[in-house]
Amino acid sequence: MKSRSDDLHFLLSVVDSGSFSNAAEQLEVSVTRVSRAVTRLEQSLNTTLLNRTTRKVGLTEEGRVFVDKVREGLASLEEAEEQLAVRKQRPAGRLRVDAANPFLLHQIVPHVRKFRDTYPDIELELTASDQIVDLLERRIDIAIRIGPLDDSTLHARALGRSPLSVVASPEYLQRRGLCHSLSDLVQHEIIGFTAPESLNLWHLGEGLKVSPTIRASSGETVRQLCLEGNGLAYLSHFMIREDLASGRLVEVLNDQLVRPNPRELVSAVYYRNTSLSSRIQVFLDFFEEHWNAGSEIVS
Repeated sequence: MKSRSDDLHFLLSVVDSGSFSNAAEQLEVSVTRVSRAVTRLEQSLNTTLLNRTTRKVGLTEEGRVFVDKVREGLASLEEAEEQLAVRKQRPAGRLRVDAANPFLLHQIVPHVRKFRDTYPDIELELTASDQIVDLLERRIDIAIRIGPLDDSTLHARALGRSPLSVVASPEYLQRRGLCHSLSDLVQHEIIGFTAPESLNLWHLGEGLKVSPTIRASSGETVRQLCLEGNGLAYLSHFMIREDLASGRLVEVLNDQLVRPNPRELVSAVYYRNTSLSSRIQVFLDFFEEHWNAGSEIVS
């Protein structure tokens, strides 16, 4: 039984080699078999694909259009087959992943054991950076970034969104009073970031640039300061979800927050000139499934 795919390959061989005999020689089959393959295609399409002469063959206009589409289709099929083959293999080797310290602690570390059980041959190397790092210089395979991306040299895969809330500890609010409106903020201590300054833009109303009374370089440090009753903070749910559920932190000004907003974006990035290795692919697939399974990140 002859497959349509075989006939298409035979047709391309005739076109590329310039004759039926050259194609037959390259394919190590008879000229008759090549000729019959092309004839079957022409009959099924009810179209003449090749102009045949005693010296050479050439494409008709219809044949040219058809062959261009065939090349695209076969290339896509080969790529799909390669991807399937990669997934069947057992990914192995070192995988370096970088993320902000809070995301690493609250979203990656809890799932590492299951990931290692699933892919025991991957050597996972985790680094925590609260600032944007140079992936190439640090030899990072994947970086998890929160917020908008503006680096065109990177591939990006969106993992979802993590809402932000203005929060405080119950003890702090009892001591300093509730915060019902934006005008109330002047009466409160604000916990913010040392850098970048854009993290001190809270998405309240038209956007509010706060002036922190306490600054920290790490989101996890900001969270701990907030838990200890040092003031109000603007933090992502991926790090405070359990704090909110337990009542250790409470939300304020929820009705004035703008959602969605660019800072909610959670993305995995890697360099454009990096081929998507099986290690990167399985990491992204595994953690996207687990992050989106919870309420802390929503697609």
